[in-house]
Amino acid sequence: MEEKKPGFIRRSFRLMGRIIGWLRVALVNLFFLLSLVMLVVLLSSGELPSIPEKGALILNPQGVIVDQLSFSDPLKNLMGESNPEDQETLLQDMLDAILLAKDDKRITSLVMELDFLAHAGISKMQEIATALEQFRASGKKIIAVGDYYTQDQYWLATQADEVYMHPMGAVFMEGYGLYRNYFKNALDKLQVNFHVFRVGEYKSALEPFIRQDMSAEAKEANLAWLNVLWQQYVQGVAEQRDLRPDDINRYINGIDKLLAQYQGNTATAAMAAGLVDGLKTRDESSRYLASIVGAVNEDGLYEGVGFERYLWVKNYENHKEKAEQQIGIIVAQGMIVDGEQPAGTIGGDSLAKIIRQASQAPDVKAVVLRIDSGGGSAFASEVIRSELLLLKEAGKPLVVSMGSMAASGGYWIASPADEIWATPTTLTGSIGIFGAFPTLEKTYDKLGINTDGVGTTQLAGAMRVDRPLQPLAEKAIQSSIEYGYRRFIEIVAEGRDMTKADVQQVAEGRVWSGVDAQQLGLVDQLGGLDDAVESAARLASLEKYERQVIERPLSPREKILKQLTGVWFSPSSTVFSQLNRWLSPVMERLSFWQKMNDPKGVYLYCSDCIAP
Repeated sequence: MEEKKPGFIRRSFRLMGRIIGWLRVALVNLFFLLSLVMLVVLLSSGELPSIPEKGALILNPQGVIVDQLSFSDPLKNLMGESNPEDQETLLQDMLDAILLAKDDKRITSLVMELDFLAHAGISKMQEIATALEQFRASGKKIIAVGDYYTQDQYWLATQADEVYMHPMGAVFMEGYGLYRNYFKNALDKLQVNFHVFRVGEYKSALEPFIRQDMSAEAKEANLAWLNVLWQQYVQGVAEQRDLRPDDINRYINGIDKLLAQYQGNTATAAMAAGLVDGLKTRDESSRYLASIVGAVNEDGLYEGVGFERYLWVKNYENHKEKAEQQIGIIVAQGMIVDGEQPAGTIGGDSLAKIIRQASQAPDVKAVVLRIDSGGGSAFASEVIRSELLLLKEAGKPLVVSMGSMAASGGYWIASPADEIWATPTTLTGSIGIFGAFPTLEKTYDKLGINTDGVGTTQLAGAMRVDRPLQPLAEKAIQSSIEYGYRRFIEIVAEGRDMTKADVQQVAEGRVWSGVDAQQLGLVDQLGGLDDAVESAARLASLEKYERQVIERPLSPREKILKQLTGVWFSPSSTVFSQLNRWLSPVMERLSFWQKMNDPKGVYLYCSDCIAP
């Protein structure tokens, strides 16, 4: 029988799809070739970036400060489709530039311009503050200037010797909070039956789907770690600004009275509260900075070099072969998902390959695993943990450095480490497990759709969303969840040299700050990535070594695109930016379920760990 050919409409859509795909590839390749041409022109003309003979290091992060840059589609960047708030700044680049500049005679001071910083998180800012303190110890001044300061921007700005703001500016602080949308009433109206399986009194990841408000247990646990983080924030500001912690809380809680006192002038109010040292227009700031820096550029502004450009030039100047003894640094950032995943998401298979790469590299004598994750797939977490155990069996010390968070699945993969380091404000723990399965039989019934049939066993068709969940399947899933929880307890007990009873007392899905986690035995030491690297060197008995970030090797084409797309193209859609902010609470939930791909539908995830 002759095979029937697709219709005209279907053939037309297929052709359109091929044309769009071809254009996409052609545009990326064209951009790649243009990038190569421009790079060759720059090299041949000698117009490479340089460092002024006398100037300031400009710390001007953009977007979100992260431990690992997420994969970025070159075509998306080329077409300007990404959101300004999606921009990312690598934390390690900031730290490296600060520490290199402190001993560089060309750098006379450091200027923080934080207007385009969207979010950093106090954990990462505390690591930056440590580097800034070392810079200050070299005798060089640190100045912060800005039009206005958001909460994160202000905390970082207070680490400067002097803080200045525009006369039309403001210091906006509101404290830390955890508020989310709850969908139970909506799901009831849609007749969606949401089946929940979990272990842990405080495991609240699924509460938005089964409640219309936050449970008392979740409020208790969340407020505990929020208070620790806010205390660290307020204490950090108070110490740098020579204020009392109560002064910060009084400023926020009494902002209405304070503004009424100064006729609504937010800048004068901030000045009166001791939050800034002075109010300066942009021109006044530049002239003042020029007097501090001791040099002006061709535009008459203070002379300086952005930290990313500075670091690029310094790496070019100091280029050398890799040392024979290295501390390997592996970054695990994002949600833990099964399979191969791009940077910014932790793939069970992709991260396992990187760990294996470190295990087999003869020059890598120890490994520091930097974790910034609220968890995800239980299966993928175990794949990663198993590979870490093999690395230890190869005789290489393993030290974990926790970033903003290393909770649930993030703690699962941290548990086998020889040492665990966290910042005081790291969110960790959340030792619990859950599963979920929605069924739509009531929705189908309301639409007049009925499901019927036959099966050879009681489980046949039991997991269809258009049928009620069978009691047999429900009991089996709950049993599997309870086993996963017991296994989690055992893994932590083995890794931390604790009894199961001791782990049980700090488990139940509860989230802990780094300070509390250390007291409870879940963390060994408080400190940043540098402290963890030094600890790994001691464990490996290394006196001389180099740090080496270990990641999936990029092709030459990928490297150039990665470097150039972020430099030459800057998205600027404020409409989409505002729309994204409005929809973000709902989109977070949709994104979570879209990414979850555990083979058994079992998850180790901390939904509360949206680190401030």
